[in-house]
Amino acid sequence: MEEKNEVRLQKFLADNGIASRRKCEQIILDGRVKVNEKVVTKLGTKINPYKDFIEVDGKVLQRHNEKIYVLLNKPIGYVTTVKDQFKRDTVMDLLKDIKTRIVPVGRLDMYTSGALLLSNDGEFVNKITHPSHEIEKTYNVTVRGKITKEDMEKLESGVDIGDYITKPARTKILKVDENKNISRFQIIIHEGKNRQIRRMCKAINKPVLALHRAAIGKISVKNLKIGQYRFLTEREIEDLIK
Repeated sequence: MEEKNEVRLQKFLADNGIASRRKCEQIILDGRVKVNEKVVTKLGTKINPYKDFIEVDGKVLQRHNEKIYVLLNKPIGYVTTVKDQFKRDTVMDLLKDIKTRIVPVGRLDMYTSGALLLSNDGEFVNKITHPSHEIEKTYNVTVRGKITKEDMEKLESGVDIGDYITKPARTKILKVDENKNISRFQIIIHEGKNRQIRRMCKAINKPVLALHRAAIGKISVKNLKIGQYRFLTEREIEDLIK
C-alpha cells in the first residue's frame, strides 16, 4: 500500500530546485542520487520526504519536517555570519558536518566567546531575536581596574551607552585582583543592543579585556568545550519559546 506522503524521487528533486523534472530524471539515471545512503537509478522510485534522507552529489537535501536547533560554544576570532565578505572565519566553519542550512540566532561579536544558537526554524529565530521576548543572557566579563559595589549598582540601574539607557540588569562580582588590576563579574541582561556589554563597561570606565556569554536563558555552555556544539533538547526549545 502506498504511503500518503510518498512522492516520486524526480519530483522531490525538482521541487527542491535541483533541476527541471526531465534533468532530474537524467541525474537519477547517472547514479548521482542516494536514498538512505544507497544509490538509486530507477525512475519512478517513491520516497517519503518526511522520513528518507536524499543526497545529490553528496549533498543532503533537507527533509520537509527537519527542524534543527544547535547550541555552539563560539571561540574568539569567528564572525557570527553565514558568509563573510572579507573571507574571515565564520561560525559556520565549525558546523560543516551539519548538512542542513542553519543560521545564527542573534549575534556575538568576533572577540566574544560563548553561547550562540543556530537554527533553520525561521519562526523560532524571529521569536528568540524579537525584543519583546526578553530572554535573559548571562555574561562573564573581565575588565581592567577594580570593580566596586557602586559600579555594579550603576549597571544594575541602567547606564547611558550613547543612544540608549540600558534596562535593569543583575550582577555579581566574581573576583578582584588588585595586583594585576583586573576584575571579573557576571552580568545578566535581557536586551541585545550592538556590543552592549562592552558599551556598558565603557560607561563605568572599566574597559573589557575578555567577554564570554555563559548562557542563554537556562541553556549553558558550561559542559561544552570551546568550538564544540550540541543539539538542543525538546525541553530546552520549549523553555526558550515560552
